[in-house]
Amino acid sequence: MKIWTRIRKLSIRQLWKFSILFLKHPLLIIPTIRATKRTFEICNDHFGNAHHKSNTANAFRHALWNVLICKNTLKSTKNKQKSVFWAQKVSDLYENVTQNKPIEQAMDLHNNAVGRIYFLNLLDKEEQEIIAFTQDKMKSAKKVNDIVAMKQYQNEMVFLVE
Repeated sequence: MKIWTRIRKLSIRQLWKFSILFLKHPLLIIPTIRATKRTFEICNDHFGNAHHKSNTANAFRHALWNVLICKNTLKSTKNKQKSVFWAQKVSDLYENVTQNKPIEQAMDLHNNAVGRIYFLNLLDKEEQEIIAFTQDKMKSAKKVNDIVAMKQYQNEMVFLVE
């Protein structure tokens, strides 16, 4: 799905929340949009539409998205903790305004957090190395059936369906 298609599906209230967040941090808008767009390009190239399901490709997308947001915004924030905090604010807000089932939302939030952890290990890496690292980690993603099970895998990606 295209980014603008997703944005058009947001309600006025949801758009307002994003607007407020971005207006408070205008220098982070472009790097965040670029990270989002690049994440979708990479995932479409590697997985086609499969990354829109609750599978390992989706886990990869969420983790990669957070790594790329952190990496792109680091140029403006000049501080890895600020970039991680920003990525968390953006991705948490996105997950809170989308209409996912609770278990899918928990999975996405979990994989977003894992991506931010990965970022801290990938500070000096180029995009191809980040993609390869995240793909390698995707191979050891854990299948879970409920939200409680996700908590067992704090540093690993999780998914719901094969």
